[in-house]
Amino acid sequence: MTLIDDAASISISRHCRRGAVTASLDNLNFLQPLHANHSVCVKSYVSGSHNKSMEVFVKVIGENLSTGERYLAATCFTTFVAVPSHMNEETEFIVPAVIPETAEEKMVCDGYQQRRDHRLKERDDYKKFAALLSTDLPWSDEGTGD
Repeated sequence: MTLIDDAASISISRHCRRGAVTASLDNLNFLQPLHANHSVCVKSYVSGSHNKSMEVFVKVIGENLSTGERYLAATCFTTFVAVPSHMNEETEFIVPAVIPETAEEKMVCDGYQQRRDHRLKERDDYKKFAALLSTDLPWSDEGTGD
């Protein structure tokens, strides 16, 4: 997952040329196992943007070095939020629009608004869920210890 976050961070930096933080790992699908003797390539690109937030699509490609066979090992969508990284950066900033180039990028980017709407609804639902969770420490005598 570190490789995914690192690759996504580079795509974000290239897209908006400013600091950004990971807001969420929205959807991570492990499709095929990566074997120890296979190479790994992580490709990422910004697949949507809105004001200060950006969605990044990441795909993990494995390659059997003995046969040259490549396979899709994992896919992921993650969301970042642009933040001022230096004192001299303006705080009023809008992330640049995404301009997909390849057929794959166009296909992935076409679903951005639907994924964003779903993410926002899930975030609201999760806030309600999180408000019900205990912050009691498991080793203390606070609360019920559940």
